[in-house]
Amino acid sequence: MNTGLNRRRFLETSMLATAAATMGARSADTPPAAANTGVRPAMPTGKIGKLTISRLISGGNLISGWAHSRDLHYVPSLMRAYNTEAKVRDTLALLEQQGVNTIIADPAKKCMEIFAKHWKAGGKIQWIAEGHPGVDDWRTDIKCSIDFGAAAVYVQGVIGDQWLNAGRIDLLGQCVDFIKSQGVPGGIGAHKIEVVKEAEQRRFGADFYVKTLHHQHYWSARRPDQTLDVVDNPADNYWDFDPNKTISFMSGVEKPWIAFKTLAAGAIQPESGFQFAFANGADFICVGMFDFQVEANAALVRKLLATSEMENRQRAWFA
Repeated sequence: MNTGLNRRRFLETSMLATAAATMGARSADTPPAAANTGVRPAMPTGKIGKLTISRLISGGNLISGWAHSRDLHYVPSLMRAYNTEAKVRDTLALLEQQGVNTIIADPAKKCMEIFAKHWKAGGKIQWIAEGHPGVDDWRTDIKCSIDFGAAAVYVQGVIGDQWLNAGRIDLLGQCVDFIKSQGVPGGIGAHKIEVVKEAEQRRFGADFYVKTLHHQHYWSARRPDQTLDVVDNPADNYWDFDPNKTISFMSGVEKPWIAFKTLAAGAIQPESGFQFAFANGADFICVGMFDFQVEANAALVRKLLATSEMENRQRAWFA
């Protein structure tokens, strides 16, 4: 018998068990450990309506458990296993510590429950809700998010694309009007730049846009022979159909722009993806982050936005 090996296994098992017990000991209403860690680093901010929003916004995937993973189908379940409720709440506290004061997430019950506990424990992060309105009832979903505490609401990008394809893009204008009537900023999301074009031409009055932007220099980028339709052929390896068209059109849109999928769902390094998005006109970037990525991403955004390139970029800052 190898007593050294058995002893090592025993120690490793004991350490893991102790760590698990420690994590599990925190009650649902106990503030996360990272909540009171001192002065938050300065993070550049912009305005959407009366809201002051960090240039780096957290994506809500860490809560919802949704993960773009191409052919690696185990990744979503792995992410959900890692991001327990305790881990998510610690991550929200870490985001705030690093100056990230806003998160975009869907209005799922799980998200709302975690936000409620986080806010009750003293957390201040703002929630921009993904609106998931239906064609026949587009008020209920939006009103539910606002009543719960959403600081702003936008119609989620896939829905914007679908309504464009179905000839019902007029509903986007009605949703924006309703959101704004409730006293919070109203926005429109899209993967297709045509959604934003129609919204501007029809004067829907969106307070902000949430539009994909990333470069295409990554190995799993969509091939020319693949159908370019997010609705009819939803493959897991594309986000912005034509970045050049996005950049060109958005250069003339004088409204705040939150760019998302800036890393093509993990295929692009932050140093490259963040720089590309900000340099080409994004006012904010929404990025899904694990806890161990937060500090580095926040530091990178602060560094990039302090450069002369960002001060002299072609598109003015509209937030």
